[in-house]
Amino acid sequence: MDKVSGFLIRWGINAVALYLTTLLVRGVRVPDVGSAILAALVLGIVNAVIRPVVILLTLPLTILTLGIFTFVVNALMLYIVAVVTHRLVLDSPLSAFVGAIVLSVISFILSHVVRDAELVRE
Repeated sequence: MDKVSGFLIRWGINAVALYLTTLLVRGVRVPDVGSAILAALVLGIVNAVIRPVVILLTLPLTILTLGIFTFVVNALMLYIVAVVTHRLVLDSPLSAFVGAIVLSVISFILSHVVRDAELVRE
């Protein structure tokens, strides 16, 4: 699998995970599937560019909380996407926090399902 198809698969997984998150978490909404696709693209960019810097800056706090502060960082990344795109609506900081956790779990599961399907296909 080349880099472009890997990127497109990851983007699709994130879009589906984000859309499923909006169905499961009250307070996290997107108006339509197209908005979920756009928000997933922006989330990928935010996670690639901004998240590593924030993780590095908050490393002492993350270590002090035994990694739990990472959930707060993930919620912050989701909030940044909501502010930048205006397509993702977060009703409260708690919605962003729960949404980030659910999004991570769904994305993890979908990634493993897709990876297993690729292994079977090879």
